[in-house]
Amino acid sequence: MTGDRATRRAVTRHAAAFAASAWRTGRLAVRGDLRTAPEHVGHWLTFTDGTRSQVYRETVRSHAATRDPALLVVAFELPLVGTRAFFHTLFRPVSMVNTPLFAGFPGFRSKLWLTDLRTGVYRGVYQWDGPQRADEYAVTLTALLRPLCRRGSVSYHVHPEVWRDEFLRQPAVAGASPGPGDRWWMLREAMT
Repeated sequence: MTGDRATRRAVTRHAAAFAASAWRTGRLAVRGDLRTAPEHVGHWLTFTDGTRSQVYRETVRSHAATRDPALLVVAFELPLVGTRAFFHTLFRPVSMVNTPLFAGFPGFRSKLWLTDLRTGVYRGVYQWDGPQRADEYAVTLTALLRPLCRRGSVSYHVHPEVWRDEFLRQPAVAGASPGPGDRWWMLREAMT
């Protein structure tokens, strides 16, 4: 019974966090502090695990300072989309509906939306203000994603003191290459 109570409490906490994010996202949108940016769209990121993803959207929060930069990388696979290009084409505009689920979280600054049609892996590469805030968001996001995604495909990595754009230009700023099981988030080379 204690496990059920803890699960219900966690679900309530995550739902409240998403609701608060949606409310703040609405306020940001009304003020013009949330926008899509074309700068990185169409570029490719090659990861050290051998996968290659293309940026298909960028969401940016304007007028917000970043004092404590943190890089957040999230990966997941949607079994209903898989590797079928037609379903990826349908999913991309639908995924935009998810913006209120992240853009209003404290510390959000920007997100690159990526897809790898060959493997079916979706990624988000975020700039966050504060690694603890990035981690809190990632825990909430992964709780939402796990029931919808292929088992074992949901992962995240928070790297403090790293600017996302610097990471894209010079992947080595994130430090030494991680071990074989943790290579999914690390870039093998600069964004192309």
